[in-house]
Amino acid sequence: MIKKLITLLVLATALASCSDDFVLQTDPNSVAASDYFRTDNDVLQAVNGVYQSLRGGNNIGENSGLFTDERSDDAGRNDNQSNAGEPFQFNDFAILPSNTNLKSHWLSLYQTIARCNQVTSNIDKVTFTTPANKDIYNAEVKFIRAMIYFHLVRKWGDVPLVTKQLNSTDDVIANTFREKKEKVYEQIVADLKEAVASGLPNHQPVSEKGRVSKAAANALLGQVYLTMATTLDQANRAANLANAKTYLTAAYNMKTFATLKDIPYTDVFDVSKKSTNSEIIFQIVNKQGDITYSSSIAANNQAKGETTNSLKPSNGVGGNVKQDLVKEYEINDLRKDFSIKYANDATVKDWYITKFRDVSALAGATGYGGNDWPLIRYADVILMLAEVNMYLGDETTAIQFLNQVRERAKLSTYEVMKNNAEYAAKYPTLKLAILHERRVELAFEHHRWFDLLRFFTPTELVTYIQSKSQTDYGTAKVSNFGLKDYLFPIPFDEYKLNPTKMYQNSGY
Repeated sequence: MIKKLITLLVLATALASCSDDFVLQTDPNSVAASDYFRTDNDVLQAVNGVYQSLRGGNNIGENSGLFTDERSDDAGRNDNQSNAGEPFQFNDFAILPSNTNLKSHWLSLYQTIARCNQVTSNIDKVTFTTPANKDIYNAEVKFIRAMIYFHLVRKWGDVPLVTKQLNSTDDVIANTFREKKEKVYEQIVADLKEAVASGLPNHQPVSEKGRVSKAAANALLGQVYLTMATTLDQANRAANLANAKTYLTAAYNMKTFATLKDIPYTDVFDVSKKSTNSEIIFQIVNKQGDITYSSSIAANNQAKGETTNSLKPSNGVGGNVKQDLVKEYEINDLRKDFSIKYANDATVKDWYITKFRDVSALAGATGYGGNDWPLIRYADVILMLAEVNMYLGDETTAIQFLNQVRERAKLSTYEVMKNNAEYAAKYPTLKLAILHERRVELAFEHHRWFDLLRFFTPTELVTYIQSKSQTDYGTAKVSNFGLKDYLFPIPFDEYKLNPTKMYQNSGY
């Protein structure tokens, strides 16, 4: 986004790489952070650099599904040869600590955190001409730091927790240790509470789409508390559920539409309506036709012989969809026909993802699409409210939220469907019905793996995954899944820095 900033942040990857040689190198073209932060605009440029770092496929952008959806029962790949078979390891539950994709993901997430820490460590040095900007910029980077740590703690458990700029080798060494996940969650909550209490607007105007809002901060904090309630020490479960309900309700009450059914499902992903669509709470914005800041997800998901996603021709199999997910859709669920399609080309003969489309002339045959990447939207918040009310024992309210999503999809209410023999057999409890609805509503938006971690204990998840039909799962083997796969291994290059303090996760 800003080349000047990327050059300046020479220490941004200090923690991520943990390399003495790297830290001691000096870029003659760089500007030291201590000299850079002088004006409001300098801070703004640094904040923009934080946003820019989210875009990559190794971070949490649209092409980061390898670390989420391909870890789940929704997507994957049947090619176990490309790139030394390393991408295949994720869905085959055969991932090695030496996996270079895993290391790249870890590094990218910590580079974003380093950029956030550059801002928070220097913002007090600036005399703002517009004092309110200080509060806003601080809230934005605290939100993003919390969001990235939320990814880290769910994927790896205990992780290094760094909240300040690292300026020397000694700083890096002192911070090269895994902090207990409970402490990481405490920091996530603290950062998000600052964002909630800040002067951020409830929703950003069209001109500022892609920036953090108060609705986003409340929604994410609610999700964090819900995750804590279901995955951490159960002594705090009741308090965490109550907090989850409070913040999710606050986000819900900030909506600017009457009911979810007022927003057609297809409109949420329509590139011509992305800026004005009131369901999207937080997104990564892409620029149609721009070689650098366009979206490639439509073209990347395109299967050979198909034209649904993009005008760019494809010779590949597109975004893989597991038969296990195909069978999850109910009859007449309009989300199925929009989200997936069967490709008939002789070299494909399989389902591919069609949820993210841009067949406009501006995107053209180059595939430089305009799809924004939705990180938080109201259907997600509504289904989390169904989930938290269900856990709190208020099934009536939970079902009301669940039905909002089903109503938009033109499906019968839960009360009707629980008397349907086929539906009741597949989803015998309200909990499983909510998990089902999240799966089909949010498919390919990188939620499924995190939902599985939240809905099941490690032992329950092993049973759930291993119960899947191998035929419906593809080449990856469901029988490989075990307790160790609840978390990723610590990348080997990080572990070897200090095998005691950077201890490996169990089973690797």
